[in-house]
Amino acid sequence: MMKTDEKPFIWREYQKEISNDHYYFVRSCIRQNFFPGAEQVFIRIMTEDLGKDIFTDSEHTTCTGIGYHVDLVKLETAMTVIARQFALMTQAGYKNFLVSCVTSFGLYNEILEIWEEHPEIEEQIRQYLHKATGRVFEKPENLVHASDIIYKFKDQLAGSIRYRLVNSKTGEPLKVIDHIGCHYAKIFPDKGIGGAEYPCVLSGVVEAFGGRTINYPERRMCCGFGFRQYFLKSSRGYSLSCGYKKFKAMESYSPDLIVTNCPGCNYFFDRWQYVISEMKGETYGENGYGIPVLTFEELTALCLGYDPWEIGLQLHQTTIEPLLIKMGIDFKPNEKYKGFSGKELDKPRIPELLKVY
Repeated sequence: MMKTDEKPFIWREYQKEISNDHYYFVRSCIRQNFFPGAEQVFIRIMTEDLGKDIFTDSEHTTCTGIGYHVDLVKLETAMTVIARQFALMTQAGYKNFLVSCVTSFGLYNEILEIWEEHPEIEEQIRQYLHKATGRVFEKPENLVHASDIIYKFKDQLAGSIRYRLVNSKTGEPLKVIDHIGCHYAKIFPDKGIGGAEYPCVLSGVVEAFGGRTINYPERRMCCGFGFRQYFLKSSRGYSLSCGYKKFKAMESYSPDLIVTNCPGCNYFFDRWQYVISEMKGETYGENGYGIPVLTFEELTALCLGYDPWEIGLQLHQTTIEPLLIKMGIDFKPNEKYKGFSGKELDKPRIPELLKVY
């Protein structure tokens, strides 16, 4: 029989080392295109709210993750591109590698594991990189995802938040769906907080900020993106059916919002609600407005009091205002589609069924 005082030692297996400061940050090509404000506000949170040293490099490129996973980019090419990223980190004088995208996170870990098991492959890639660019690199001492950082400092951030994940009228905790990207928790479970069984990188933040996570039947099921399922037009119905199954499973729990740590998952949960409303005449959430979908950076920023339009929440297709009202967040509806110049931007077409503000 296991002694009760051994339980903390068991939980240690689901933890990971996260450096305290000095990060070389690699951006996400998907996140920058879908929700560009999310990544930028993460940098602001790191520097202004947490006072951390985070280096952003204009010379780094995509990791090739999407091309690799759809068999358009060879593994050796992906390795060489990532070796160049490590070379840029080395050149900048950093050792802690901070990744924005979970697809990138999975690919970086996959390549480091291959090099660990097959040092001859690593040596070959070093030769390729030097021949092509003249660069050399050191491997990161610590490789983490951006959501790991928010989780690490969740209690510090919770002490600074202006708005809690609480219904401002009833005082009840908001009901939150946490969705973990597959490439964070499932490919290399030991690289994520909580592993594949107990991933808490998002639920921990939600609870620290006053919310309550919902344990619904399809909680750990894929969002349906799956790269080939969506990029091949003939398979797109399968992709949508996965998202539909997720929404049907969470529907009876009446969630107030969905939070993700993967830009692809965030995009699909946001966009699928529009697609489903057009195809099947169904909406989720209260009064036909859908369920607001936020990245972990956006969620943190809202709680800290950042302006919702400055961080780009108007780019979400499922309207965000019901959540802002519920949390008691002060915002200016008439500035939703104003650019930084003050000029009014083009407004999106109104859906036939899914309601928007």
